[in-house]
Amino acid sequence: MADIFDVIADGTRRDILRLLLDRAAAGERGTSVSHIVHELGASQPTVSKHLKVLREAHLVSVREEGQHRFYSLSAEPLDEVDDWLLPFLGDDDAPQYAGSTLPDSAAHAADVVGRAAASAKYAIENAFKKLPGR
Repeated sequence: MADIFDVIADGTRRDILRLLLDRAAAGERGTSVSHIVHELGASQPTVSKHLKVLREAHLVSVREEGQHRFYSLSAEPLDEVDDWLLPFLGDDDAPQYAGSTLPDSAAHAADVVGRAAASAKYAIENAFKKLPGR
């Protein structure tokens, strides 16, 4: 299985995960491939390729109904990402690290990671705003 960080490093896969998360939050039991294609404005082969990677990483599950496949988010594998990120969170978010200080190099790395995450979030939110139907 691919490293979870490699899987979520791809922007299209993150877009698919976000779409599935949003649909689940809206009460949907699954999202069809054709709906994902339409929402992302990507080709069906591209979406299918990315869904295969997400399936193999156990980040999505698939339910078949006749000729149609419906995908749902399976967020459990993201716990590995959570575990890795926890030391980088601020004191309010990770009280067990309160009072400890990071070496300068680690503090700089945490700052860079935080800025990159914020920048990525901003870029993703803006990209979603540009999608048709949003």
